[in-house]
Amino acid sequence: MEQEDIDDFFTNSERYLRNVAVDNVIFGYHEKELTVLLQQPFSVDKWTVTGGYIKKTESLEEAANRIAFSRTGLKGLFFQQFHSFGSPQRVIDSGFTAEHLSEMSGIQVPSSSWIFDYFVSVGFYTLTEFSKVDVKKGPYEAGCQWWPVHDLPPMMFDHKLIIAEALKALRLHIAHFPIGYELLPEKFTLPEIHSLYETILGKRLDDRNFSKRLMATGIIIKLNETKKIGAHRSPFLYKFDKERYQEGLKSGVELAF
Repeated sequence: MEQEDIDDFFTNSERYLRNVAVDNVIFGYHEKELTVLLQQPFSVDKWTVTGGYIKKTESLEEAANRIAFSRTGLKGLFFQQFHSFGSPQRVIDSGFTAEHLSEMSGIQVPSSSWIFDYFVSVGFYTLTEFSKVDVKKGPYEAGCQWWPVHDLPPMMFDHKLIIAEALKALRLHIAHFPIGYELLPEKFTLPEIHSLYETILGKRLDDRNFSKRLMATGIIIKLNETKKIGAHRSPFLYKFDKERYQEGLKSGVELAF
């Protein structure tokens, strides 16, 4: 949340939905590694996914977009709601107390505040090309940075579970929808998209079978351009057919491996 959003929340909390929040798992892909953008509150040796409260004037999707924009500086990202999380114990954490919030915000937060009640979180995962993100930390955060999904720091609340469920949903969706478009540069080689799918799915994929199935969908176009990656290696570049890509998101494609 931005400074003005935080000040508004603590002084005008009636403008926000009670007991419902949005948690946004922002995935990126960099150097053959799937990463997730995490934030660290001040004075806490733990991290969280990017999330926040929902204004009564906005939809869940609008809240998720606002939160993602505040961390990445990007609009028009791919969003997918994947799960909801609810447990009477999920908001209990030593780093989330009235004393700690009062110290960080400079506003007296009573221990009886509704923000310490049973909270349901609606989970979204967000995909973005790593190189386009201008990471921004919030005013009450010690840091905001990318972490490999297989090497996460200590997490607050149930956010380790949230990331695990987001990854499970991403693996299911990428096998049936062409969402690799969101994580790659505009132009890429077949080995690069092959590596992306292997990284996300967490398993080896046969080169020829993968390329054959991918090309059969018609969602990528071979360009009359090559990428020089060695003295004798200049593979052809490809890009997504945006129209076929949009159709694939709506109706699905046969990419299950």
